[in-house]
Amino acid sequence: MTEPILLTTARVSTFDGDRLLTGASGFFFERDARLFFVTSRHVLQDAPSKHHPNRIAIELHVDAVNLTQSFALSIWLFKDGLSQWRQGADSGGEIDVAAIEIDRALLPANAEFRCFTPSHLQTELGQVEVGRDLLVVGYPLGFHDTMYHLPVVRHAVIASAFGIRFQGQGLFLTDARTHRGTSGAPVVMRDANAGAALPWRLLGVHSSRIDMGTRDQKLDESLGLNAAWYAAILITLTDERKPAPSPT
Repeated sequence: MTEPILLTTARVSTFDGDRLLTGASGFFFERDARLFFVTSRHVLQDAPSKHHPNRIAIELHVDAVNLTQSFALSIWLFKDGLSQWRQGADSGGEIDVAAIEIDRALLPANAEFRCFTPSHLQTELGQVEVGRDLLVVGYPLGFHDTMYHLPVVRHAVIASAFGIRFQGQGLFLTDARTHRGTSGAPVVMRDANAGAALPWRLLGVHSSRIDMGTRDQKLDESLGLNAAWYAAILITLTDERKPAPSPT
């Protein structure tokens, strides 16, 4: 039997037309019967790296028993010149999280996945101490179980004070070995009180590795730290009063 946490996360491929650009990670979030796919905002658009896809493909399971069966759901990122994802900003600047609503009519009737919900978000910040064990569920460098289309997990720990905005931004740090392709992965903490069906707390959305520009490339190893944006931003991004899309 497949662990539910592995069915929350899907592999993302970004395209410019038919041209494959990059691979990344993302996960499903449900609120009031509305379905969203969440990933890093830079997966969908990133001006500094000149990354400008116009659609993404999400790999879905379509058989609860035979996990070798999958389906690629294609989602266009723009409509009438307007972006179709939701992103946010706060006093610290832009938040590297994006949510795009999925029309359930586009899904195969037998699509098999699991969703985080608002009840999986951590509300009592003081209960999450520094050094707490976490998992990052995703597709590092696109690596995964290619037969059963399942992600892999990395062990991580909380590396900064949880609930405090690191350097004034809406993120916290994790200590974990990560790679390109992990962007958009859920950062989760085991908690039986979150519910029997999915006993995990969704703490954050993995964004990127953090390093120091002053590090001596020969003498000093990489910090091995990562930025994870607080998952509480999803309450804003999935509000029924949909924010106006941004022009391209």
